[in-house]
Amino acid sequence: MEYYIRKLSGKKYLERLKQNPTVIIPTGACEVYGPQLPMGTDLLAAQKVAEQIAERTGALIAPTIEAGESSALGSFPCTFVMPRKILEDYLDWLVDKLITDGAKNFIFITGHAGNVDTAGYIIKKNLDRGIKAFQIDWWRFTQSHCEGIFDNQGAMAHGHASECGTSVMMYLHPELVDHAEITCTQAKSNKFPDILTYSKFIDKTDNGSIGDSTTATPEKGKEMVDRCVERIMEYIAERF
Repeated sequence: MEYYIRKLSGKKYLERLKQNPTVIIPTGACEVYGPQLPMGTDLLAAQKVAEQIAERTGALIAPTIEAGESSALGSFPCTFVMPRKILEDYLDWLVDKLITDGAKNFIFITGHAGNVDTAGYIIKKNLDRGIKAFQIDWWRFTQSHCEGIFDNQGAMAHGHASECGTSVMMYLHPELVDHAEITCTQAKSNKFPDILTYSKFIDKTDNGSIGDSTTATPEKGKEMVDRCVERIMEYIAERF
């Protein structure tokens, strides 16, 4: 069965939405993601997770936008730094369109941290229209469900393009992982974790990676994704 709205005819799209008014909205970014992973890692991972949820629920997957709010990584010339306003306007229009067409339940699979606040704002803005919605902040979500999977801890396991991210991509998109470029970049210590500070990501790493990807495996990635999808399914079964 096809789940991507863009691959359905208009007639089939409206029929499917009437049968099941649940829509998944994956978002990500196009930014430096270490030397070993593709720039679209956040969206690629979010879409694969969305596909697994759609297969088990019958939900549709909405048309998405391939860039995100990546200002933190803007010092890397390869990063596509999309203004937050564009993402907000797009999601605002998309959710309004879907509600108009009959969507009532929304699942945001947010593969990029920079998009989380914007997606949350759009959800809250539309709650008075009678919708149900939740958001999965994907890479932070993995941190809550990773016990016993990874060799490393903290940023060395969950930093940008580190053990977790590389393992997940080895499982979901093995053809896009450049094994010759796998690396280990030590995370800098933070004396003030209780204070929100702002700096350029390039000052923390010269290759866009923080953490240890040398210990990544597709088996770890599969276990990570399976656990997270099961947890999402538990929520859907209870709340949707």
